Amino acid sequence: MRFAILGPLRVGGGEVTITAGRDRTVLAMLLLRAGRVVPVEELIDAVWEDRPPATARTQLQICVSRLRQRLATLGPPGEIIITDPVGYGVRIEPDDLDAEVFAREVEAGRAAVGARRPVEARQHYRAALALWRGPALGGVASRSVRRRAQALDEQRLAALEECVDVELRLRQAADVIDELTESVERNPLRERLRGQLMLALSAVGRQADALAVYREGRRIYAQELGIEPGTALQELHQRLLAGDLALGGPAALPVVPVRALPRAISDFTGRQQTMARLVKEIEEGGVRVQLIDGMPGSGKTTLAVQVATALAGRYPDAQLFVDLHGHSERTPLPPSAAVATLLRQLGVPAERVPPDVDDRLALWRSELAGRRALVVLDNAANAAQVAPLLPNGPDCLVLITSRRRLVGLDEGRPSSLPVLDLEEAVELLGRVVGADRVAAEPAAAAEVAERCGCLPLAIRLAGARLAHRPLWRVADLAQRLADARDPLAELAAGERSVGHAFALSYAQVSPPAQRLFWLLGLHPGVRIDGRVAAVLSDLSLPEAQDLLDELVDAHLVEEVEPGRHRLHDLLRTYARRLLAEPERAGERRAALERLLDHHLQVAAAIALIVETKPSPLARLTLPPPRRPDLLLGQERQGPAWFDENRSALTALVRIAESEGLLRYCWQLTRACWWSNYEGGHLDELIETHTVALRAAKTLGDDEAVAITMNYLASANFRLGRYSEAIRQMEAVVDRHRRLGRRRERLQTLGNLAAACFGGDEYRRCVECVDESLRVSRYPDEVGVMASAFNMLSIVMLFRGRYGSALRAARRHLLLARECGDLRHTANAIGHLGMIRHRLGDLEPARRLLRMALHLKRSTANRFGEGELLNEIGMMEREAGRPDEAATRHREALVAMTDAGDRIGECASRDLLARALHDQGDVDTALDLHRRVLRDATRLGLRYAQARALDGAARCLRDTDPGQARAHARRALALFRQVESPDQRATADLLAELD
Repeated sequence: MRFAILGPLRVGGGEVTITAGRDRTVLAMLLLRAGRVVPVEELIDAVWEDRPPATARTQLQICVSRLRQRLATLGPPGEIIITDPVGYGVRIEPDDLDAEVFAREVEAGRAAVGARRPVEARQHYRAALALWRGPALGGVASRSVRRRAQALDEQRLAALEECVDVELRLRQAADVIDELTESVERNPLRERLRGQLMLALSAVGRQADALAVYREGRRIYAQELGIEPGTALQELHQRLLAGDLALGGPAALPVVPVRALPRAISDFTGRQQTMARLVKEIEEGGVRVQLIDGMPGSGKTTLAVQVATALAGRYPDAQLFVDLHGHSERTPLPPSAAVATLLRQLGVPAERVPPDVDDRLALWRSELAGRRALVVLDNAANAAQVAPLLPNGPDCLVLITSRRRLVGLDEGRPSSLPVLDLEEAVELLGRVVGADRVAAEPAAAAEVAERCGCLPLAIRLAGARLAHRPLWRVADLAQRLADARDPLAELAAGERSVGHAFALSYAQVSPPAQRLFWLLGLHPGVRIDGRVAAVLSDLSLPEAQDLLDELVDAHLVEEVEPGRHRLHDLLRTYARRLLAEPERAGERRAALERLLDHHLQVAAAIALIVETKPSPLARLTLPPPRRPDLLLGQERQGPAWFDENRSALTALVRIAESEGLLRYCWQLTRACWWSNYEGGHLDELIETHTVALRAAKTLGDDEAVAITMNYLASANFRLGRYSEAIRQMEAVVDRHRRLGRRRERLQTLGNLAAACFGGDEYRRCVECVDESLRVSRYPDEVGVMASAFNMLSIVMLFRGRYGSALRAARRHLLLARECGDLRHTANAIGHLGMIRHRLGDLEPARRLLRMALHLKRSTANRFGEGELLNEIGMMEREAGRPDEAATRHREALVAMTDAGDRIGECASRDLLARALHDQGDVDTALDLHRRVLRDATRLGLRYAQARALDGAARCLRDTDPGQARAHARRALALFRQVESPDQRATADLLAELD
């Protein structure tokens, strides 16, 4: 290598010395951008920083001339430094620069990790790290050089962390402890390094030292940053305390493997050959997607779980399972809901699950990237339902079951599952009732298997009755199956029907248990607890639980975990057939009303606690609860209750409409709004509110229509469909005005103003604020007035009217203190800081922004936190600190993503791109601006589009002036449409380009 920058600058292995400080700076800048031309202006900035002399260009030429003379001794012929009309560059071969060699070795190491060749990966990583002789370009003091050198230092740390991961997996913990200790001392805030040191110490039996490393890190984080360690480090600490990191065992990563497969049955019978074939094909043939199809009850799910369990060791990172409800009376699970379930199994918090289905699927693929994961997609409806859920990675296996062949998938090896052959079916019956009893009556056992259609489910259900009747002969069971009526004729297998098995099992339980069984068919959810059983049967909780136990013993109900039960799809169908008999119509209606009332009462009680803003929920006139004894303590379940019952709640809204119970329909929808909105379950929110709106209109209840339409608009707002949200909210405002509901009108006006602001309708936004202030009554509605001034201050700030914005923000702060609302106080202080920044009052602005940021974090306001981080980042960038600015904008982007705010995400990416541009990373900046442009165009955000176009124009100014000019013209037109003060800077840019 002729040039080395991974440490002090070296040329020709040290034979050639470059002593002049300016020459070293110029050469360092050229080597940092090897293969590209560095503009003269950048080189001048690097050498003389803020005070270049008038003769800077001439002196730069002299520096380059001296460098050429010094480098001429390196040969081969030809100039190493080339001249371009724009600036200068260096022409070097791939192996001439240590930084280039380092990058190639790291990429090779990553590729070896992906190919699961850890020894080879370690060799590449160590070869890369051996190139370093100290901090990159140590001794070159130029700010521009240091900024770019720091990026190289960061790459070294990342490579070290990746290398240590591999070495820990190779059980080389003892070899890396000293290196990790030194690295942690030099980088005390780097959590991944600290976690790796803890893992290495634990692996060699030094648990006490590992815990001390955590305590020291926690102290440093508290002193330096005022925060606790991150979640991964805290989880690793807890595992150390619990002794989960075994001495001398494999170096565990700070990610807990996910185990979400159902339990495999112990008496699996009749599919051993099929299972062995599937396992062999997957292990030896590299199958990534395995399709298992067959008729209902043929044991597809059981086989998939058995195969998954057998292969679990090959996929240690995650084993996931989701029922897609493709062939049930429930609506098939859309990919958006299925991927949300899978993400939650992986441990992704609800607030991080994006509302947009494409973003969800992107997050799903990102979470599985690099994991060895096994996914069971059970009961698929069609290829379109499962195709979006297939991961991209080569280390994942997907098992898909369906009642139909999924011929539309681009990949996947199909395996059609027939019914058991007679010998297998008899063997399964013998395992259930006892091999000796079956062997004593082979002909009767074969008849039972045939009467059950050789379906595993039917055989198990029928055999369970016989196993609990020791005085029965197998012939008695065969005769009962032969004589029984067939209640499920449509689910026949040829001339035989599984309905006989269901009828026999049902006939063997007590009349109270029979009644509970067919009432359970009313419940649309996956899981049923004792309270729901008590509600449906109108019995006490102990009585209902006793009957559930009887049904579990009869295999009519399955207990999936203590206190949680479910009905198989076929059994649910059978229960509903029984319930549909005419003599049960009255009891069915009464049970349904009890079921709706229970879920409404629980949902409303929890919503009243968790919803933080005053809302019409508090004024819903709910009927007295029908079973108050079953409501005690239910509100303590909090949001988890909604998570467990979400599918049932959505289905109950549909059922309420179909049964004419319309008031339950819209009230239950309203009670579930907060959970669906905050949890990002916007598909369910839109579906239930659409149904509820029809119900409210049918009732002729104008207030119910207004409430439902208002919360339907909230989903459109969250999805960035601002025009639709504005249209709906305007209709709600008008309806409240006609009803004389002043307070509700004021609340909706505030929502409408926010939607108008999001949709770039700034004049309409101000009109809504003005109307709200005219109608509000002081001091009764001081909170409403505070919200109005909050919106007014941000609109005026955005439009560049800083005097008006300052007056509005000050008024907002006074009202916030008067109403004692900490969130309003945080907003007002934050907006004051932003305004003072725009006015040039920098020190007051910094103090206000820091104070507001602390308040936002104390109230868990992620959007507000992101907004302030972006503002602080802007100040850092203006002060010439793009590295600090980029850090703030990255933090802001995480906060905005957590909050699910699309506008905030666009703004954060735009500002991050500008900071990266200042750092010299123009390519990444351009990619980010293009991403913002795509997102903003899809959402119809004109201001965000203009910002992205302006940023892209600045990135292309030097390399593609024509394209830059076109972007700038489009940006200027959009800025003018929204009356943004940003148009002045874009106009200046366009003048330069023209």
